Amino acid sequence: MKFAVVGSGFSGSVIAYELSQAGHDIDVFESRNHIGGNCFTTRDEDTNVMLHLYGPHIFHTDNEDVWNYVSSFTNFKPYVARVKCTTKDQIFSLPINLHTINQFFNKTFSPKEAEVFLDSIRDKTIESPKSFEELALQSVGKELYEAFFKEYAIKQWGINPRDIPASVLSRLPLRFNYDDNYFRHAYQGIPEEGYTPIFEKLLNHKSIKLHMGVSFNKASIEKFDHVFYTGPIDGWFNYEHGHLGYRTLDFMPEVHKGDYQGCAVMSYPSSNIPYTRITEHKHFTPWENHESTVVYKEYSRLCEGNDIPYYPIRQVNEKAMLRLFLKESRKEKKVSFIGRLGTYRYLDMDVTIAEALVVAKQTLKVIEKGGVIPVFFVDPA
Repeated sequence: MKFAVVGSGFSGSVIAYELSQAGHDIDVFESRNHIGGNCFTTRDEDTNVMLHLYGPHIFHTDNEDVWNYVSSFTNFKPYVARVKCTTKDQIFSLPINLHTINQFFNKTFSPKEAEVFLDSIRDKTIESPKSFEELALQSVGKELYEAFFKEYAIKQWGINPRDIPASVLSRLPLRFNYDDNYFRHAYQGIPEEGYTPIFEKLLNHKSIKLHMGVSFNKASIEKFDHVFYTGPIDGWFNYEHGHLGYRTLDFMPEVHKGDYQGCAVMSYPSSNIPYTRITEHKHFTPWENHESTVVYKEYSRLCEGNDIPYYPIRQVNEKAMLRLFLKESRKEKKVSFIGRLGTYRYLDMDVTIAEALVVAKQTLKVIEKGGVIPVFFVDPA
């Protein structure tokens, strides 16, 4: 069969690879001038530092099958994400852990004492938190919420934390020990030579034809037996019901000598600082040595026009609009909506890869049985 894959991030590249291995022909359409989507990495010409051009990507998963799969394309180096935070004229470790609590309140709590203390200051009147703010107040109380979360959330999302779903905060752990590893997954690492070589191997097949700097034209859909679309779902329908809400990021790079901040990520939750964090990219490859350093100051704002969409907002009005697009989508023939943008969901890399593998496997089964390839392989509602 002849397939079109729109987008060369992990969703599109994994699907293209798996279908090509099964003997099918795939045309991959990528609107940017490089493969890999937001996972694209490249060497800085002046410093030779490996840059995560669209923000840091640290691979973390408990899915052994996904870890083995992605590791088959490159050598991963162990990497532990340790995030620091500048607030209240001090530097703290995130996520909030026993050291953060003791430092913030100038105490020497044991784990049990810290639990008892936080229980005494959290808002117990909130029984079923629905918003970011309610969950924060219920979990850590007003002081920690205002120091670490409130203003950061406003900068990151551009809306009041009372209007942000609780699920956004629920992804962040709270620990009563001194573990400052940002993730607690069994497998954590960063590719030794960056992510781009993974995509080069995924897409290097005689049955895969790459179209770089080319947006897929819906009018050409009849040239293909099926299309796997990983772009914005609202874009497929030319935004006829409006634009779904996304936050985008602006990165302001700076080059310095030596070590700029002593860590990979420094968060700035205070509203008097316009950027949300500074990332120092040579710290994402601690096995390398560089005399100079590249830092990115990261600014969040509403996604507009030709901006790159990063985080789906999924407020009530976005969900209502999404339902309209989903209704339209289910009328489509010969197209499947895949991945973060195609299903308007926040997805980590491992989940993206796992879902792409399922898409490829189920597609091959459908072909074998002479069935119809689904419009959606997961429910994006």
